[in-house]
Amino acid sequence: MSLTLTASDLIALAHQLRRLRSDASQIPTDQLVSVPTALEDAKEVQRQLSKLEGADVPAWKVAKSPEGEPVVAPLHPYFDDPSDAVIAWRKGMKIEIEIAVELCQDLPVRVDTSYHRADIEAAISNVYLGAELVWSGISEGANISFPAFLADRLGNVGYVKGPVLTVAALHPGSAFPLKLWLNKQLAFDAAGNHPTKDVLTWLCEYANNRSRPAEVLKAGSVITTGSLCGALEVPDPGDVSIQLGEYVLLDFALS
Repeated sequence: MSLTLTASDLIALAHQLRRLRSDASQIPTDQLVSVPTALEDAKEVQRQLSKLEGADVPAWKVAKSPEGEPVVAPLHPYFDDPSDAVIAWRKGMKIEIEIAVELCQDLPVRVDTSYHRADIEAAISNVYLGAELVWSGISEGANISFPAFLADRLGNVGYVKGPVLTVAALHPGSAFPLKLWLNKQLAFDAAGNHPTKDVLTWLCEYANNRSRPAEVLKAGSVITTGSLCGALEVPDPGDVSIQLGEYVLLDFALS
């Protein structure tokens, strides 16, 4: 791993991001104690921040940098049971409705060959509806510095895993009627579509990233795959209700 910032810079930034998250306060990018420019620096800050927050559940979100490199960030706090979800609302919070997958076998780094989509699908034991809450201590989010946003765990501030879905949800081009209510007000009512039209795209690409840490894609890990509805602002705390298709429901509350 090649770092361009000093170890003290990386640790100081991790502590600053932790304080911003704890206080639910935001600052512009130019007020960060340091601004990473290299993804390796960002990943190390993210690791330090996750350690400070106690994010130790094997649950991750996959995404992609503006330059096309697949990246991940841990989901924290993470809730298997929606009735147990305790997530604090904060001004500027957004919600993304997603499909998550659970792995039943390890996906170790391959040096000489690549994973095909069928390999990834064969390693999945369960498919779930999920909701990610997004907010960053950096007021511009990723608009000025994607590495800084990656360091801030790609803005994740909570994830609620919902009911099991059929494997049809993984088929490329799948689209399902999706509704979202915030405090009983309809906030989204349209077909849910992944940005790439295939929910496994970013997971496949990350699996084939030979510089990734080996511990991320282990059996039992839960990976959320990208929003079906973009990022929708949550204007107030209260009840969240999601319906995918005719029957799949997910309900929880933001305190």
